[in-house]
Amino acid sequence: MAAFIAENFRFLSLFFKSKDVMIFNGLVALGTVGSEELFSVMAFHCPCSPARNYIYGLAAIGVPALALFLIGVVWNNHTWNLVAECHKRGTKNFSAAATFLLFGSIMGRAAVAPVTWSVFSLLRGEAYICALSEFVQPASLDKFPAEYGAEALARFPCRDVPANLTKFRDEVTRRLKYESQLFGWLLIGIVAVLIFLTKCLKHCCSPLSYRQEAYWDQYRSNEDKLFRRTAEVHSRVLAANNVKQFFGFVALDKEEKEMVQEFPVESAQPSPQWNAITGVYIYREDKGFPLYSRLHKWAKGVEGNGPSPEAHEMLFLAS
Repeated sequence: MAAFIAENFRFLSLFFKSKDVMIFNGLVALGTVGSEELFSVMAFHCPCSPARNYIYGLAAIGVPALALFLIGVVWNNHTWNLVAECHKRGTKNFSAAATFLLFGSIMGRAAVAPVTWSVFSLLRGEAYICALSEFVQPASLDKFPAEYGAEALARFPCRDVPANLTKFRDEVTRRLKYESQLFGWLLIGIVAVLIFLTKCLKHCCSPLSYRQEAYWDQYRSNEDKLFRRTAEVHSRVLAANNVKQFFGFVALDKEEKEMVQEFPVESAQPSPQWNAITGVYIYREDKGFPLYSRLHKWAKGVEGNGPSPEAHEMLFLAS
């Protein structure tokens, strides 16, 4: 049982597996903070009306967070690798725990921006005060006038209240801001603990040494850069050849002419090759030699994605 748990927890390496991911998450968080500040200054206006405050306050926190979460899911490469994997090969190569942890990785990375938005919204407190001011019990306020009720409390965020309620407005605002900031700090603490535990589990359960994992990160980064650069050149040369075949000539600048002469392209890559290098990749070794990506596996002529007598596959996912 311990071996099974350790094996599947290797999928947790999807979180924070490289410095690039940490830097990216930091940039996402900073961008979210700036967006939240802009939203608060330009767009947030509490309606100060019973029954509307609550809906508007929660929407101001929840709707942007939901939008940021969905954007994060869409921008995550794992999302589309998983879609391609399910479409081409199904999920037969993954256990239930592996699939769950893969989804967890996608959701975890997508949660960076919405969590940041929620934290800073709570620390500012404006949306929380707007949402809950009308629910403050008048009995909890010392000598609160009996003739005023929820409608007067709902107007506290807008500050246009009778003079005799000013001190109560300040007290209610201070109390709700305290609660909002408390929830914000607690959320920061919970996220920090989760990140710490994830990092510990990742390093404890990784089947690779620190140096090999660092090398794997470098390989993936270099392979991706070279693949994108080469694909751009290949597509441009192929397009130039097709345009020339249609018109009889092609208008190229000096740099493009040199490119066409230096990199002859006969045809596009066949679909089976694209399918072979697309999808979720699980770290595997072939006769003791590591295979660092689907492209690497294809180049070595290793077929399939499941374990075989000559190829040992470890449950360790790559981006």
